[in-house]
Amino acid sequence: MSEKMSIVGLIGQASLLVQIVMALLLLASVLSWALILSKRATITKSARASDKFEDRFWSGGNLSDLHASIAHNKQPIGLVALFQHGYDAFLRTRESKGADVEDVITSTHRALRVSHARETERLESGLAMLATIGSVSPYVGLFGTVWGIMNAFIAIGQVQQATVAMVAPGIAEALIATAMGLFAAIPAVVAYNLFTNRLAQLDQRYRTFADEFAGILERGLRHESA
Repeated sequence: MSEKMSIVGLIGQASLLVQIVMALLLLASVLSWALILSKRATITKSARASDKFEDRFWSGGNLSDLHASIAHNKQPIGLVALFQHGYDAFLRTRESKGADVEDVITSTHRALRVSHARETERLESGLAMLATIGSVSPYVGLFGTVWGIMNAFIAIGQVQQATVAMVAPGIAEALIATAMGLFAAIPAVVAYNLFTNRLAQLDQRYRTFADEFAGILERGLRHESA
């Protein structure tokens, strides 16, 4: 393959607009992979922290001791965050003057909902960007391809006799933009679908834990007040 027909050579010969499109797609691909690796690490960390905590939670230990053991955690994640924030609200409301059982239960449920929403928001951050890259990149690449092919045919129209050797470089450099668009889009779409499914599972897990935890606290309160 001659230097002019190499990938680097074709990119260097492309028009300025096509080169800008290629640069944008390369940037989108880099950003996509950075988001994929970051989001994968975040989800894995949250799932592992939740697994470890859930084993301790259901081991039958005292909730006060469990709360004291994680109170030093300044940035809890996963089920640890739900438990810590929910139990903090439970203790704070129960110790306040004039609070009855319903007040404590309502405050605990509210804290759990807020913590759940924050965890979900934290885990979902960046997914919109992946979805955007996955949906827009092919069209950006197609725009670069159309522009490049258009310029190639304009150049052909300016000569009396066109040959394959004249047409091939222009068509090839234009098609590179489409290839780069797909290269940026495919990993983003696959990762978005995988992460969305994983987050749906974690969201349901958080929701179930919040309901069970609130139920345990409510039963304990009603038993004490009986």
